[in-house]
Amino acid sequence: MIHPHLPLTHDLVLIGGGHTHALVLRKWGMNKLPGARLTVIHPGPTAPYSGMLPGYVAGHYDRDALDIDLIRLARFAGARVVAGNAQGIDLDTREVHVAGRPPIGFDLASVNVGITTDMPTLPGFGEHAIAAKPLGPFAIKWRAFLDGPEPGEVAVIGGGVAGAELAMAMANALITRGRTGNTITLIDNASALSVLGGGARARINAAMQALGVAVIENAQITSLHADHLLLDDGRRIATRFTTGTAKPRALDWIADTGLALNDGFIAVDATLRSSDPAVFAAGDCVHLSKSPRPKAGVYAVREAPVLYHNLRAVMTGDPLRQYRPQRDYLKLISLGAKSALAEKAGMVFSGALMWRWKDRIDQTFMNQFRELPTMDPPNIPAMHTTGLAQALGDKPLCGGCGAKVGRTALRRALTTLPQSRRDDIKPLPGDDAALLLTGGAHQVMTTDHLRSLTDDPVLMTRIAAIHALGDIWAMGAAPQAATATVILPRLSPALQDRTLGEIMAVAGDVMRAAGAEIVGGHTSAGDELTIGFTVTGLCEGAPITLAGARAGDALILTKPLGSGVLMAAEMAGQAKGAWVLAAFGHMVQPQSQAARILSGAHAMTDVTGFGLAGHLAGICEASGVGARLDLDRIPAMDGAVELATRGVKSTLFDENRALATTLPDDGKAALLFDPQTAGGLLAAVSPDQADTLVSQLADAGYTAAKIGVLTTGEPQVLLG
Repeated sequence: MIHPHLPLTHDLVLIGGGHTHALVLRKWGMNKLPGARLTVIHPGPTAPYSGMLPGYVAGHYDRDALDIDLIRLARFAGARVVAGNAQGIDLDTREVHVAGRPPIGFDLASVNVGITTDMPTLPGFGEHAIAAKPLGPFAIKWRAFLDGPEPGEVAVIGGGVAGAELAMAMANALITRGRTGNTITLIDNASALSVLGGGARARINAAMQALGVAVIENAQITSLHADHLLLDDGRRIATRFTTGTAKPRALDWIADTGLALNDGFIAVDATLRSSDPAVFAAGDCVHLSKSPRPKAGVYAVREAPVLYHNLRAVMTGDPLRQYRPQRDYLKLISLGAKSALAEKAGMVFSGALMWRWKDRIDQTFMNQFRELPTMDPPNIPAMHTTGLAQALGDKPLCGGCGAKVGRTALRRALTTLPQSRRDDIKPLPGDDAALLLTGGAHQVMTTDHLRSLTDDPVLMTRIAAIHALGDIWAMGAAPQAATATVILPRLSPALQDRTLGEIMAVAGDVMRAAGAEIVGGHTSAGDELTIGFTVTGLCEGAPITLAGARAGDALILTKPLGSGVLMAAEMAGQAKGAWVLAAFGHMVQPQSQAARILSGAHAMTDVTGFGLAGHLAGICEASGVGARLDLDRIPAMDGAVELATRGVKSTLFDENRALATTLPDDGKAALLFDPQTAGGLLAAVSPDQADTLVSQLADAGYTAAKIGVLTTGEPQVLLG
């Protein structure tokens, strides 16, 4: 384990989450390099393993079986994840440009972004067809076609190995579903399967014939239409689902990098280094200048150990290694059903045994990422004070609750403060923000700070800013001014400059979008990244407080629950990457529009560290009412209920549970005590307006719901 107080001195950025980089991340997690900050840039939370795509299309694997969870893998590697599309590399400034965020600086970078195809240039392809890669959009359209009630024709463009595998897989899936009357046509502008030997070609052609796949060779497609495609010889091929695996090409933005290229692909030497010494590359996006090879996943996988060593060697001053690709490789080709063909050096075998062999190889590869090694936490020193183990707890400090202390300790501390003797400060015990009277105007002020729950400072800044603004919005005020307080982990001067620049650029964008301006702040160095804001706001009328709720009011919540349990699970490697990214998406959603829609609320608060039950209890106590919640109507983030049912909890759960002992705490009910980061607004509104307000919130993009009512009687929260 890397010593937490060692400064970071180098930024290593992995552009793309391809097979090579996935293996580098796994190896990095086993042996992190002190002083290096690792970043991976990828459009989504997962990266599909192409070797199992035919098996998925044929119906042998579930969709999830193909995905490498990059969020979980990056947590294991200690890397920050930037979910976005790389759009370019500036070699002069050493920056990677990513859509929707400030540029990402690097000292060393590696590119493993895969490839695309020329098929969208075919007239009508964009409107009437779908490329087999990327997998996500293809999988959705294929599943919809497969589940459809009508028989239909399928056309696969590209008669290489990948196209043949895809055509046979589709045929098998339709036959297995009992879909009769379908035709599968494989079309190539040259001789199909020309990369294989005669024996392998013959067996695959026989397999395609047995599955009803028609092969058209040496044909040019002139245009695609909704129900057919046209060939240059005038033939019309009926098709209701058109896909393809035509000639690969490099992504467009690579051409503008200034790197030396070969036919659009990044040219690398034997060490996988490009023409720029600070940029390496691997996988299908490269041209191996010393030993050119076809595009095949086996090369990407075997490049990983060399790339891993060389990236570290550049930062440590050690010698580089050379990658020596094998001249030939074992080709394992799916034949539709659970049968496969193996070919190497002219030898050909096929049948169910080959399928089992291929499946074992694929599953072994994927299990590297499904079953990540458990890294033991540091031991408590042999000599320590009594109570240290109990205070430390059995899990790391939870980022999903902002590392807050519990409400009990906070209240006890606040009661020791002397009462204000100023007549321009109006006391609002327990409310979201302080109320100041400034020149006759109502001004509210609040402060919020969060320890980092993600290693991406841009995302963390956006979350922290939205979290701090929540108190202003909850009181019906318009954000006015903000100061930023930033604690950076120990970094070299260059990394300090990069990180602080990213943080302040995003902070300014978020505050300005909310109507406020950053007017100053303070920075310091510490053990970990912490970002906070002190924010003021102005109220046009009387502020919305906790104390105005009335019996009979409806309760509206504007965001789903679950960020605490999801972040706790993410830290433990138990949350799916898709769940984590979706949770971040909720956290960074501003509440400005929601606050305007709910401006007539009788009482309002934002749901944060004390959980829904705790914050609702605050309204009940201040207003002298009770509350009854409808658990089924309370929205939850993806994966939150599943994790809560499995017993995953944040470190603040027990403190929050003590605030509402009248409620159950199992299953979904556990989310009532889940601390939220940048949570939604909880508003008490007139019952006759509730449905209209929920509809307006939904139209504005909020996952809002009417979740309960306020009642007369004892100020307690109940279900039912």
